[in-house]
Amino acid sequence: MATKKVGILGATGTVGQRFILLLADHPVFTIHALGASSRSAGKAYKDAVRWKQARPIPENVKDITVKSCDAELFKDCDVVFSGLDADVAGDIEMAMLKQDIAVFSNAKNYRRDPVVPLIVPTVNPDHFDLIPHQRSLHNLKKGFLVTNANCSTTGLVVPLKALQDAFGPISHIIVNTQQAISGAGYPGVPSLDILDNVVPHIGGEEEKMEWEVGKILGGVADDKKSFSLLENTVVSATCTRVPVLDGHLETVSVKFANGSPSLEQVNQVLEKYSSEAEKLQCHSAPEKPIVVTYDADRPQPRLDRENLKGQAVTVGRVRKCPVLDIKFVLLIHNTLLGAAGSSVLNAEIAVAKGLI
Repeated sequence: MATKKVGILGATGTVGQRFILLLADHPVFTIHALGASSRSAGKAYKDAVRWKQARPIPENVKDITVKSCDAELFKDCDVVFSGLDADVAGDIEMAMLKQDIAVFSNAKNYRRDPVVPLIVPTVNPDHFDLIPHQRSLHNLKKGFLVTNANCSTTGLVVPLKALQDAFGPISHIIVNTQQAISGAGYPGVPSLDILDNVVPHIGGEEEKMEWEVGKILGGVADDKKSFSLLENTVVSATCTRVPVLDGHLETVSVKFANGSPSLEQVNQVLEKYSSEAEKLQCHSAPEKPIVVTYDADRPQPRLDRENLKGQAVTVGRVRKCPVLDIKFVLLIHNTLLGAAGSSVLNAEIAVAKGLI
């Protein structure tokens, strides 16, 4: 298979840096163009970026000249990955789409669009079925637009999907997040706000979690022209920022519409859950989407965020909930599966499905 040329938008940001590490030696995608703000345009990447990753800048990327995020400059790309901030992402991503490019976005701008799939790759790749309809509306031959979920939503819906498939509808979900500072980008949260502290508010985060679950865990209409959102599932989210570098920890309680399963049944379902990405043998697909830990004090961000290269959700402390039915703790690597890693795996699925 010939490799696909990719562009990365927001390439100097923290999500853009993750894209570069994931794609530098990818067997399917070749980094062809890097886009950033006008301040960075015209510079070699190594001179434009404030590199914040533990691994060094890949040698084959250092000297690529950064471009402005002008769609004309990316028209020879097969795929564009967008790590742009939401305040600029909307117009730029739409311009890329109009150039007939496949666009995979981390931004929130199009998540609620009725013809844009909101895909967590180990949960709902069947939502790609709407792409032919999206193309027809935009008069496209090969381009399309797909969005990632919010990073904390992504962690939540993986075990929820496993439980919903096995035990039927979930009527109530209460989730509390302890989110890493890398989720705020760079320079992110001031040190005087986060050191020795927990900040019990992240702007817009709770609303995103409460809405996105319904689209991701909903279905595709029979005519494959619309999504059917969950109507009878209520989500209550509280989101906090904690002094952890990477890894969002979430405590979750759920109530099932059709009665409570046993703890043994829940653990078995989580252990055995598989996704289409694995069946398609996608390069970045984890060996299994959920890692179940039975240690009393796990998962923990520092110890578990890299499980299966950061593409799996780790679930532990599964137990009965005295208010709802079942409660558990989960951990997601927020800049891998929660951001760039989801986009890359989504694109791999799209290739496997013949959409790219």
